[in-house]
Amino acid sequence: MSTKIKAPTMGEILKEEFLDPMGISAYRLAREINVPVSRIQDIIHDRRRMTVDTSVRLARYFGLSDKYFISIQDDIDIRQINEQYGEELAKIQVCTIAL
Repeated sequence: MSTKIKAPTMGEILKEEFLDPMGISAYRLAREINVPVSRIQDIIHDRRRMTVDTSVRLARYFGLSDKYFISIQDDIDIRQINEQYGEELAKIQVCTIAL
């Protein structure tokens, strides 16, 4: 039995923390930030990562820092890499060469 909590996806965060509570559809969001609706739907359904362009557009729309969404995406990616390659990464030794 794993004691780790599964990381939320960017799609879950966008949908459950922003779109659903505010009653905003993917279509409306896409139209208002001037991106294809498929981009928003792909993020919601975890078929696409958050890009810097989309992050900045979403942040401006929701009144947040330009780095807000991309920072969440980076955190999710780092957590997934550590889960996937944890044992391998643990074998990497810190460089001890003085600069």
